[in-house]
Parts: sequence; structure tokens; C-alpha cells
Amino acid sequence: MKKKILHIALTVCFILIFAGCEDFLDTESYTKQNTSNFPITLEDAKKSLTGIYSTLSLAISNVADTHFYMAELASDDRFGGGGENDKDMQGFDKLMNTKPNRFGTYWEARYKGIFRANMALETMDNCEDWESEAQKNHFKGEAHFLRALFYFELSQTFGEVPLVLKTEAENIPKTPADETYAQIASDLKNAIEMMYSTPYTSVEAGHATKWAAEALMARVFLFYTGYYGKDALPLPEGEGSISRAQVIEWLTDCINNSGHDLVSDYRNLWPYTNEYTVEKYSFTKDKGLRWEDDGNKETVFAVKFGTSVDWGDQFTLGYSNQYNLHFGLRSGNGSESTFPFGQGWGAGPVNSELWNEWRQTEPTDPRRTASILNIETELTDYEWGADKQMEETGYWQKKYIPITAYDEENKFVVSYAVLKDGANVDYQLAHTQDLVLIRFADVLLMHSELAQDATGLNRVRARVGLSPVAYSLEVLKKERRWELAFEGLRYFDLMRWGDAATQLARQEGVAIKNRGVDAVMRAFGGGYQARYEATGGFWPIPDSQIQLSDGVLVQNEGWGTTAAEFIGW
Repeated sequence: MKKKILHIALTVCFILIFAGCEDFLDTESYTKQNTSNFPITLEDAKKSLTGIYSTLSLAISNVADTHFYMAELASDDRFGGGGENDKDMQGFDKLMNTKPNRFGTYWEARYKGIFRANMALETMDNCEDWESEAQKNHFKGEAHFLRALFYFELSQTFGEVPLVLKTEAENIPKTPADETYAQIASDLKNAIEMMYSTPYTSVEAGHATKWAAEALMARVFLFYTGYYGKDALPLPEGEGSISRAQVIEWLTDCINNSGHDLVSDYRNLWPYTNEYTVEKYSFTKDKGLRWEDDGNKETVFAVKFGTSVDWGDQFTLGYSNQYNLHFGLRSGNGSESTFPFGQGWGAGPVNSELWNEWRQTEPTDPRRTASILNIETELTDYEWGADKQMEETGYWQKKYIPITAYDEENKFVVSYAVLKDGANVDYQLAHTQDLVLIRFADVLLMHSELAQDATGLNRVRARVGLSPVAYSLEVLKKERRWELAFEGLRYFDLMRWGDAATQLARQEGVAIKNRGVDAVMRAFGGGYQARYEATGGFWPIPDSQIQLSDGVLVQNEGWGTTAAEFIGW
């Protein structure tokens, strides 16, 4: 059965409707359809909403400049990797820049999404055939959720960004973080209050829900109060603030009423247990495992992907999960000899210290081998230094990586998605796995952290057969690291806990291989701690946006210096 793709349907309509009217500083419409005649009908409103969602995929058309990609490679759990010329990957790991317009595509995609959300919120009242007021409110709630998500990602990436809340063209400077987070909180509060309070199964796959908004509110609260040293999350002037107690109440609502739950076996969260692979892979064979598939009950919010992909088309390339391609094994590996782990570009080798610390702290935790590929025990035909692999450790992550398969005639296939979803036989594009942005296990762990109670934490541990523990922040930190490894959260957890500078610096001296030759991770640009302290963990605004603003935007601290530029090993 082919996957349903929310983002592809009606995309062509949006290329026409929004073309030329959503550059960050250029919002003049050059099309016949405008706010005087669109949206008018319910179908128009659906198209308007689809246009916002489609920008999630648009950013992934240049996946190496995205929030999730940065968060993975910049954390202490992974190195940059890639080949000897893949300085972009290696620069992320070292908090260093490699080109003047880094994040350019990502910035543009997120502000396109914000523009479209602004337009939807300004015009949805014009629609004349809503089935009910509740339906209109739910649509608006989705737009509020997406605008909040986009601004939160931008704020985590760049620190302070321009806060644009209307479609009229404006050239404004960076907005203070307090104001932006107040708007994020306001949007999420609106989303929670406006969207349906029904189980997640009643909402179309790929759409935001009230439950996703409650979970994202908690993530925003934890990051803002932790990183900026505050007790509450502000709301816009005159509207008060969001308290810890209120966030706990929302998370409790999500836990009790959303219909979300933990899947039975942690390994069933990941595609290596799909029906075309599971009984051929020695790690999963004869264990009664079966992938719960995309959109399972543990997925609170995810980016969807599909099969209508063209390498030369920016608007469809992002419909393939390009993270899997980038995180695959470099040429020379990734074939039948390394089954079931397929070919890609070798980004993000896993820090061996993560494996060692995990084994020492929780020696019986099955999530370690469920999450990390140890080539010494699993891939006897693995080739070190394949295609000039850099920063190689012998460990790779298993969650977002190409997964190969065998068909009914026992012929090797480059991706299970060829058999399951009808994807083209192309190792670069046959990646349909959801990118899960919010998982129910994280909801439970956030509840434990906010309530300082071990109930949710121990529920997560019980799934993998670990004994209950008493709550402490240190226990919670470890549990988040193990449970949520390689899901784009570790870097921001370190930032909000105040642990980033110290933990990142521990990467120096770790044994690696460059091009198959023994080496160690070493300091660049003064070292990890120096780079973090210089930047606060934030990244450079694309030069193109600074130029477009005629200098109204100014570059972030710690960038534009010699110490910030990575020129390679």
C-alpha cells in the first residue's frame, strides 16, 4: 500500500498561488489569486493549509542545512563524518562555518511557511462553507501550531530572528528572544484551545493535533526556561505567562486523552524490523518483531515522505527522507555485504564514548544495540575508510539510515520502500520513512522532568525491561540520552541544561579513522568549548539575508572570524 502524502497533494496549486509573494522581504503578489478571492471555499482552506505543511518538505530539499541535521551532527553523540571533501558535515560537528550562505534554503523555507501561516490566519474567516465553527477553529489551530514550530526551530538555530506576523512586506531587525518566545507560546496556546479534543486517530495522518501542540509547548517551555534562566514562558504583553504547572496539566491531558501510547517493543519503532528485512537480519530474526510502521501510536508529530521524487526538482526532492541518504554508509559499504544497512554519504558517525558510557551505565539496556550499529559485531564485511570516510568510529546509528531488503524471489533490493511503498529503485531517493519530530516517550520524559517525578520515566524504562528508579535530574538526563538518541534533541538538551560547553569538549581526543588511518578528534577554531562560548550554541544568519535586509539584520556573535571558518582536516 502506497503511503498517503499530505504535502504532495495540491502542491502545484501553491506554486501558482504563492509564487513571487513570499520572499522574506518581498511579499508583493504577482498572481491572479489573492486575498480578495482566496480562500473562499472549504477546498481553498484545505489548499491554504496544505501550502504551509509543504514547506516542511521544502526545507529538506537541502537537508544538510536543516535544524534536525545540525542538531544531530553538532551534538556530542555524533561526529561530522562524510568524505574528505564534506567539510559542511565536519563543520557542523565543530560549531564552525564552511560557506557564507549556510542555512540559506532552510531560512527561506521556514519564512515561506510563516508567510503562508500568516496568510491563512488572516483569510480563513473569508471561507463561506465551513461545516462548523469547530472545523474552522481546528484549521486555524493547525496554522498556529505550524507557525510556532517554525519560529521555535529558527530560535533554536539562530537565537534571535525577525518576528513577522502579517503578510505585508516589512524589513525588520532581529526580535528579542523574549518577544519571539511569547508569540510561540501564544500560538501554541491558541492551537491547544482551538483544535479538536479527540483521539489522534480521528485526525488525518501528517496533520498537527491538540496533543502535538501540548507536547511542543512543553519542549518550548523547557528550552526557554532552561537556556534563558527563567521560571515561566511569557505571553505577549498584557496576556500573562505560561507556568510550569500549566504545562504539566497539558502534558497530563496528552498522556491521558490523546490515544497515544508506547509501542510494545522499542525495536519495532524502526524500519529495520519491516516485513521485508526483519527475518533476514540476524539482530532481529526469530524474535517476533515487526515494525509498527509510520504513523504508529507513539508518533505525536512527524514529517511525511513519499515516492513522487525527482532529484532535479527542488519542490519534490524534499518528499524523500534525505536524512537517511546522508546518514547511510559510504560507497564500498551499503551494499548486500552490509545488509540491512544501505548506501549513503557517511554523515554522523556515532561517538564511541556514547557506546562506552551507555554500556557502563546501563549494561543490560537493549536500546543500545537497538539504536547503535557496532560494525565489529554486526558487519563482518565492513570496509574501513570506504570512499575516503572521515571521522569514522566503527559505530553508526540505526534509526535514520537506508534499510535494504529481499524480495519474494530472495533478490537484494536497495530499500524496503521499493517493495512496501512502490518507491523507485534508486538508493538516493527511495526513503519514505517518517521523520518523527515528537514521540510519546518524549512526552512521558518531559512530564517527569517538569513534575520532578519518576512515573513517566519509569514507564519508558519498563518497556525495555529496566528496573524502576527514583527521580533525579541526573537520572533524567541519562534516560533522555538513551531513549531519544539520534532524534534531534540531544544538542538542545545540552544547551538548556547548561552542559553543552563541557560535554562537547569531551569529543576531543576520541579515537577515529580518517581515510582508514588512525587519528583522534582534535580541536579546531580554538576547540569545542571556545566555539560554544563564542556563539552561545547558535549559528550564523545566511549572508544573503543580511544583504537583502540592507544591513538591518546583523550577524550573530562568534561568526565571521577566522576561528569560525572550518577549512578541513
